[in-house]
Amino acid sequence: MIALVQRVARAEVRVQGRAIGSIGAGLLVFVCAEPADTEALAGLLVTKLLALRIFADAAGKMNRNVADAGGALLIVSQFTLAADISAGNRPSFLGAAPPALGRALYERVLALARSRHPVVASGEFGADMQVELVNDGPVTIPLRIA
Repeated sequence: MIALVQRVARAEVRVQGRAIGSIGAGLLVFVCAEPADTEALAGLLVTKLLALRIFADAAGKMNRNVADAGGALLIVSQFTLAADISAGNRPSFLGAAPPALGRALYERVLALARSRHPVVASGEFGADMQVELVNDGPVTIPLRIA
């Protein structure tokens, strides 16, 4: 699985002009499933997200995770993270999981995150979404769980 994690002061996702998910401080996580991904990998991704120490402690060092910082999660599906532009300028998305698998794994990530963290908002799988965020830091971390 591929994820792009951004530490945010706030973030919101909209579909057809309507806010469907929003958070204050926390992590905005874009998630992409790949064809060989499994529910076990979805679990490893959630474990990594919740343990990722990218929030400042009292000394200003990145030493706290999202729970320690009292932050929320906004998890958004984004198949374009699997883009391949090695053969030209138009991206190929063959590296992304087929829609049925992608949806199932995205929903698994959401379910696991919601069972382990108190505040989890989400986007809408397959929807044309607009995401607004204030990146805090900025801190952006790419993750690949294999």
